[in-house]
Amino acid sequence: MLKSRLAAATAIALALAVGTAHAQDITIGYITKSATNAGWMMINQGARDAAAEEGVNIVEVGPAFADDLTSQLEVFENMVSQGIDAIGIAPADSAGIAPAVNDALAAGIPIIAIDTGVSGAEVTSFVATDNLAVAKVQGAVAATLIEDGDMIIYVTGSQAQSTGQDRRNGFLAGFTAARPNSQVLEVPTEWNSEQAQVGVEALLNQNSDVKMIVHAWDGGTMASVAALTNLGYGPGDVKLVGFDGASDAIAAMDQGWVHANTAQMLYQMGYQGIRAAAAAARGEPVAARIDTGFFLVTPATSGVYKQMVGIQ
Repeated sequence: MLKSRLAAATAIALALAVGTAHAQDITIGYITKSATNAGWMMINQGARDAAAEEGVNIVEVGPAFADDLTSQLEVFENMVSQGIDAIGIAPADSAGIAPAVNDALAAGIPIIAIDTGVSGAEVTSFVATDNLAVAKVQGAVAATLIEDGDMIIYVTGSQAQSTGQDRRNGFLAGFTAARPNSQVLEVPTEWNSEQAQVGVEALLNQNSDVKMIVHAWDGGTMASVAALTNLGYGPGDVKLVGFDGASDAIAAMDQGWVHANTAQMLYQMGYQGIRAAAAAARGEPVAARIDTGFFLVTPATSGVYKQMVGIQ
């Protein structure tokens, strides 16, 4: 991990050196949550494309794992000390990152929160889906797939992040309003697919009458596909509902595993986030809240969604 942090520091220094040689250049720091998760790969590509279109340098760094606040803080503080022009960040911990964000804002560095908000700091702009509202839709749609009284599993995201909190709270509000007699068993995770798979397998082994599994993110959706496969279930034996619209989850829908997915406009979050960072670095006004929207993907609408976002 130390080697990767040193590499990140070197990358920042090199990028800033270029900016020094050409005063008109702008360097944007981009601190993501993952380089390997299918959903985050779509977000990250949007960030890179926006940087290219805006003609700015981008320094992209990710933590060792999704909730690694310590390494995020180290990279963030290094960017601030190097005098980077603006930072786009997907916080690992909404409250934990706030003191560092406030220090950066006080130093005149615009901060764009991407996907996940910051609790305790007034960032320059927050670019994301309205997770609470979309999760309520997810809950309402999920309710139509089962009968009242049917048992379901809900796989959470990190409850240290506003994203995980809003998705859980929104889902429960939307679902329980329509299915008040259904029991919801929870699998707590830190956006960790291994935790999701182990937890889902354990609950399925204990409860053979589970009718549906709902997920706070599509890494969890794919973990449930793996869990069901390991236990001998086939596509459609237990209904799955996703959140993200990641390419692998949409492929699983085409195979009959996933029955609905509240898809974020993943590419747009990265794209709009870095565009906002570039504008703020140039001193241009930026909206305090940029809602990137969502799309309800079902087997009937998956073709439209794939064409819209460029999934083969």
